[in-house]
Amino acid sequence: MIGLVLALVLGVTLGAVIDFSPLLRRALYPLLVTSQTIPLFAIAPLLIIWFGFGLEPKVAVVVLVCFFPVVVSTADGLASADPDLLALLRAMGATRRQTWLKVRFPAALPSLFSGLRIAATYSVIGAIFGEWVGAQYGLGVYLQRSFSAARTAQVFAAIAVTSALSIALFGVVWLAERLALPWYHTSGRQAHWEEPGIY
Repeated sequence: MIGLVLALVLGVTLGAVIDFSPLLRRALYPLLVTSQTIPLFAIAPLLIIWFGFGLEPKVAVVVLVCFFPVVVSTADGLASADPDLLALLRAMGATRRQTWLKVRFPAALPSLFSGLRIAATYSVIGAIFGEWVGAQYGLGVYLQRSFSAARTAQVFAAIAVTSALSIALFGVVWLAERLALPWYHTSGRQAHWEEPGIY
């Protein structure tokens, strides 16, 4: 949870920075994509060396896993704001900050929550991987010991718990989205998209 919250804060912040500056978008976006090509199992031992065997390296692994979908979904969501609404606010004399708060950020929330749902499911996998590389307890350690002892039943039990945790986090984010964006999940909107021939 700590890693997921940090990834959310850092991802939204960097996504907003990228949206404010086209130059930064062109400079940082390729770096973000390139960062995802680096194998996590190659970085995890370095995190253990730098931060030790405490909580910090596990949090760092989760942040690295969850950071990318949050950044990309935030940046893309901010760029998808309705140009007519933006033009209307500019014509009414709105400042850039007001335009961002009243149009761009609300328009980005559906995309942000989509990225957050992905990050939430990945966060459990990242935490378990961090425990697998170096920890004294946790699901990752339990899986590792079960594999070493060839205890298949325990392995499947750990997999079931991992899946349950991922589904639970996905559900929490989905519920938060429903509460935060009631206008996005109206019955009228759903009926509109379900009309035959809409495409």
